[in-house]
Parts: sequence; C-alpha cells; structure tokens
Amino acid sequence: MTAGVRVVIALGGNAMTGPDGTATPAAQTEAIGRAMAHVARVVAGGHEVVITHGNGPQVGNLLVKNELAAHVVPPVALDWCGAQTQATIGFTVLDSLEAELARLDRRDRVAALVTRTLVSLDDTAFARPSKPIGRYLPREQAQVLVDHGETWEDRGARGWRRVVASPEPLEVLDAPALLALLGAGYVVVAAGGGGIPVARGADGALRGVGAVVDKDLTAALLATAIGAEVLVIATDVEHASVGFGTPSERPLGRVPLTELERYAGAGAFASGSMGPKVEAAMRFVRHGGRHAVITSLERITEAVDGEAGTVVADPAYQTPATATEPGR
Repeated sequence: MTAGVRVVIALGGNAMTGPDGTATPAAQTEAIGRAMAHVARVVAGGHEVVITHGNGPQVGNLLVKNELAAHVVPPVALDWCGAQTQATIGFTVLDSLEAELARLDRRDRVAALVTRTLVSLDDTAFARPSKPIGRYLPREQAQVLVDHGETWEDRGARGWRRVVASPEPLEVLDAPALLALLGAGYVVVAAGGGGIPVARGADGALRGVGAVVDKDLTAALLATAIGAEVLVIATDVEHASVGFGTPSERPLGRVPLTELERYAGAGAFASGSMGPKVEAAMRFVRHGGRHAVITSLERITEAVDGEAGTVVADPAYQTPATATEPGR
C-alpha cells in the first residue's frame, strides 16, 4: 500500500446487516465483524481512518417499536432514533475492530463519536417531505402515528408509509472533536446515518429535527472538513455503471471528474441508489480530495490506493492544508 493517508470509509447498509438484509442483533454483529476485518487491513496499512456508516435497517427497527407501542408511550423522535443507532452501531464497531486489529498484532485505539449534522430549516425539503422510511401500515395504524405529528402517505395497495425531509448537509458540527481524536491517534467512527440532523432556531440554539440526511453526502462533507485525501464509499457492487440494467451497461473504472459530471448530468445514475454516491464522490473531489472511490466492501484496501472500483480523480489535486489540525 502507499504511504499513509487520511481516509474516510463510508460503509453501506450491506455492511451492517445479514446477506438477506436481516437486522437481528446477531446478524448485525456478524456483518459488522466481517466489515471490520477489511477496515483493519486499511488501518494496518498505516492510514488514518474515519468510519461512517448507514443506519437505515436499525432506524427501521426502532420505528416498528414506535408503531407497536404508540398507544402506550409517545414515539421516539427521528433525531433520537439516529442518535440511538449511532451509539449502538458505534460500540459494536469498536468491539469488532479492536478484535480484528488484535489479530493483526496491533493495539490501535478506536473511538465512536455521536455526531450532529447542521441543516437549514429553510431547506425546501422540509416543505415537501419525500424520503420514505420504515414499513407500510394499514391506514388505521398509520393514523395513530399521524396523530403524534408524523407525515404518512397513501401508497396504494401496499398501504401507508411515513415520509420525511432529506435536507442538504451544511456542516458536521463535531468535526473538531473528531480531529482531536485523530490527533491523539484514534481510529474514529463518526457521522453514522448522515449525522443527527440539527438546525438553529430563531434564538440561535441548536435543536434536533425530524429528517434524514443522506449518509454519503455527509461523508463527503466530513472528509473535506477534516482534510482527508481519500473517500471510499463501500457498497454492494464493485463499480458504478452507466447504462445500468441495459445491454449497453458499462462499469466505470478510473474516470476524470469532468467525465463523471457529464454522465450524472445526463441522468445516468438512479437517484435512490447510485446517484447520491456519485454526487458525494464528485463533491469530495471538487473540494480538493485526491480521489474518491465507489466499490465493494471487499475491495476497500485497494480502493485507498485507487486500484479498485470507480475511481474519481482531479488531475489538479493538491494536498489539503492540515496546519490547524491537532497533533499535526
């Protein structure tokens, strides 16, 4: 592997659940253990590593609990669901990664950081909640949750489903704490699920809001904020592709930023799946990253070196400034 770099690894939902999407505690623990075996190899390569992760299935489990208990106790707010899953996944990652590092005869310290992401209450997403979350319910069951202030939509034969806002991430508020941990030599788990969305009220105080921030867009924002050289977005395929699902489908290897921007502008990537990952990769490179990679979890070690997956690069890359970082 190349000389050590600062890298953000964004793990997709497939790294947090069983192969069939099962989100039982046992399935999650086993899946995270498999993922950390790959992450440990990156750490062992001498790189400074920050891990972010999805939390969709885990939040989905909490929402089911909300639904079943809504007639007994008030539902837990969506921002609280995000915080709870950050902590649960975080400590599971800590245990698994420390064990994998020990197998490699390493004693790197690992920390999990409960992380907030700033959004704006003026974001148009709040006026038009559109991101579906959780399971489908019959109207009468959904009505109980509507009465608690949630927004649900009639989705036809499948039933009703909750929809929430997905605003743009503006700032990862706890990035300074993350930098302090990196400066002290920690591997850090942060910004899980895109971060807990918070907004400033008229009084200037921060408060949690009922929204979901795209985890990959937050990962790109975080990577830029901490001066990372590389962003790796791990998913369940080895490459992003153009013409996906058609006879002309073609996987993308190393691709210049300008070329990927043309594909994205032509609508080559689905908004609900590969689109946000491609957008995150482009944003990171536009803001000074060496390269971003979209690839499978199994290839993240090679991805750090730009030798696997869809590698997005800017020929004009310059090393990010790190003079203000603790310990640098």
